[in-house]
Amino acid sequence: MKLILAIIQPVKLDAVQQSLKAIGVTRMTVTDALGFARQRGQTETFRGAEYNTNLLRKVQLEIAVNDDFVTRTIECLEKTARTSPEGSIGDGKIFVLPMEAAMQISDSRSGPSAI
Repeated sequence: MKLILAIIQPVKLDAVQQSLKAIGVTRMTVTDALGFARQRGQTETFRGAEYNTNLLRKVQLEIAVNDDFVTRTIECLEKTARTSPEGSIGDGKIFVLPMEAAMQISDSRSGPSAI
């Protein structure tokens, strides 16, 4: 079992969700996130005044998958979350973490069947 964390652009959330559903990944948690990396913020205009924002809005997806779904989930995220065919700075990151245990609260199922 693996936990996949994906940080993506908010505008790509619906497309990613539909693509994941098409490959059989139907469960995920979505969290609003703020961050910066190579973009280093941007200049915004609000009521005629310019100001710099250091943190940009992103969306974090947490997706728990069994080992046989890891590769196809990563490929789906990589393909769908890109904002242009060649990719752009700020498209996001994907992290894959080992997951030692999972338990479904409603019926106490544990292990791969809980996912």
